[in-house]
Amino acid sequence: MPKLRYATILLIAVLSALSLSAQAAITVTDDLGKTVTLARPAQRVISLSPHVTELIFAAGGGDKIIGTVKYSDFPAAARTIPRIGDNRQIDLERVIAMKPDLLVVWMHGAFERQLETLQRSGIPYFFSEPHRLSQIPETLLKLGSLLGTEQQAQRAANDFRQQTQALVAQYQHKRPVRTFYQVWGKPLYTLNDTHIVSDAIRLCGGVNIFGKLPVVAPTLSIEAVLQENPEVILSGDSDNQAVSGVQQWQQFASLQATRDHHLYSVPADLLNRSGPRIIQGAKAICEALEKARQDASSSQSAGGNAARDTAK
Repeated sequence: MPKLRYATILLIAVLSALSLSAQAAITVTDDLGKTVTLARPAQRVISLSPHVTELIFAAGGGDKIIGTVKYSDFPAAARTIPRIGDNRQIDLERVIAMKPDLLVVWMHGAFERQLETLQRSGIPYFFSEPHRLSQIPETLLKLGSLLGTEQQAQRAANDFRQQTQALVAQYQHKRPVRTFYQVWGKPLYTLNDTHIVSDAIRLCGGVNIFGKLPVVAPTLSIEAVLQENPEVILSGDSDNQAVSGVQQWQQFASLQATRDHHLYSVPADLLNRSGPRIIQGAKAICEALEKARQDASSSQSAGGNAARDTAK
């Protein structure tokens, strides 16, 4: 009888251990639709994009990052993390030698060429490229699961959703404003509707005048912008830029955005990076477009008053 009791207890213990092991496995789907499974929360993470670094910190896993890439400079703690490459080349030998248990990646051209080597290494990787603001909180929650920081990730996701919903409530019924977003001036290029910047413009009631172009980041001629004649021009400027990108449009007095003084500079890192801070960039866009609406309304009112005065 004691032997039977011991065998029963042992069987229950084994089954419990197997059950706990199964529960410990973490499975999420990344932005490529690929399933990522970890046996346990990641402790040694390499971030291969500045926006990824910001997402991981916001999700509560900043102390788990053992390597990242150039320009991963936010928050301040990210600046001390060892660099293993940039957007042109990743030092994959060093990446593998660092023995990470998770890579969080962005599929730029250089990395895509190195992907096969990475896949052979067997290191799990999560691909991140949000195209919509709604994907930011979803990504935060997924990273929280992968890193074992669910509570902080949930708080960050809730905060982002609340701020987004507040902007939707404020601007969803506003008059559309034809908008040009300038990523860089020389060469001149913009972003189409598949990029998250366009989603921020839409949130504010704006219309990206080059949103329908097939290329994500198309190059443009100045003549193309003049022909489209946007109401607002937004330039994503970096901190080390000596002159704002919008200044090149001041010479075109017939351009509506220039004539109405609707040329605005927005910090590029608040928009071009698909991380939590993009909600700040969205707020700046909303304020610029609302100013254009208000100015147009004031101008129409003044014109109507002048017409009535003339009629008298």
